[in-house]
Amino acid sequence: MRVYLDNAATSWPKPEAVYLACDRYAREVGAAAGRGAHRHAAEAQRVVDGARQACAQLLDARDPRRIVWTANGTDALNLALHGILREGDRVVTTVVEHNSVLRPLADLAARRRIDVQFVPCDDEGFCDPDDFTPLLKRRVRLVAVSHASNVTGAVQDLEAVAHRARRAGALLLVDAAQTVGHLPWSIDQLAPDLVAASAHKGLLGPLGLGVLHVGPEAQDQLRPVRQGGGGEDSLSPFPPQRLPDRWEAGNLNVPALAGLQAAAEFLRAQGLHAIAQHERQLVARLREGLAPIPGVKVYGPAAPERRAAVVSVGIDGYDPQDAAAILDASFGVQCRAGLHCAPRIHQALGTANAGGLVRFSPGWSTSLEDVDAAVAAVAALAEHRL
Repeated sequence: MRVYLDNAATSWPKPEAVYLACDRYAREVGAAAGRGAHRHAAEAQRVVDGARQACAQLLDARDPRRIVWTANGTDALNLALHGILREGDRVVTTVVEHNSVLRPLADLAARRRIDVQFVPCDDEGFCDPDDFTPLLKRRVRLVAVSHASNVTGAVQDLEAVAHRARRAGALLLVDAAQTVGHLPWSIDQLAPDLVAASAHKGLLGPLGLGVLHVGPEAQDQLRPVRQGGGGEDSLSPFPPQRLPDRWEAGNLNVPALAGLQAAAEFLRAQGLHAIAQHERQLVARLREGLAPIPGVKVYGPAAPERRAAVVSVGIDGYDPQDAAAILDASFGVQCRAGLHCAPRIHQALGTANAGGLVRFSPGWSTSLEDVDAAVAAVAALAEHRL
């Protein structure tokens, strides 16, 4: 038996259409995009453009050219941070952030003297939008915030944060790794300056691909962080300036883009509202099943509508890594243990010294039976019935 509850790390299984699209591209097309005049090169370019269009429609972003393909979500965040920030800039971020934000900021603080200020969170993982206000009184270049915590699942009030960032004249970067594909929300409506996400999580695409949406205010400020070959103007020593080519040096991962296009079309057909409702039902069942177990502490918001599809727990008497290994080996329940690459929120929750938490993250294909199997396994583990 395999009960897969690690979708916050990467989604599995993918829709069948994703496997078929990747396989068809690799077997029947195989060409690089933007680097040839033959028919299969043209088809490769159609895949790139089709994926861009499908992703923009899913994200409710009116201009597909603002979708920039990156190597992964971490790469998208690195492009945003290293491309926007200049010597001596000030950044406001939160203790909720993933190391994909924290580590680039630490590097920039050391090399470019970037001043980084952190907004705290409460014991559910929420940041109070009002806590941003005093930090924004001095000129701030960028506000960087995770839409949802990958530890507690708490979904931040992005609208309130965006309002405060705009009022202060700061750009807004959203790490949407845990919400894109899981929750319905609109880039055009919220109008953040930069949105980064992985293709392989809620978007249900393959590994090795990320997305950065670049808004109009950020467009001229975002410097490329790599240079190289492209499909046009090879005589110029500089990269093209037009969207999105400026930031897409080198060959794109076209097989993954074929899969992502299929995944985005699948998500649109299913409907993000329906997927969000299904995942809320799973989260509610998980939390209600785990909370009464003696020796188990459940973290994060009680209300399913205020959280992404993440439920993290501490189990008395067990190191999180040991607990996860036993759940897999003895019960076939696969989850994630540790600090989840988000050390500051574990420090805020008081779980860092204990090695973090055990995280369960259901997805689009998870069933109620899968959730019940996980709850039963944790109950047996907590009661030492192995």
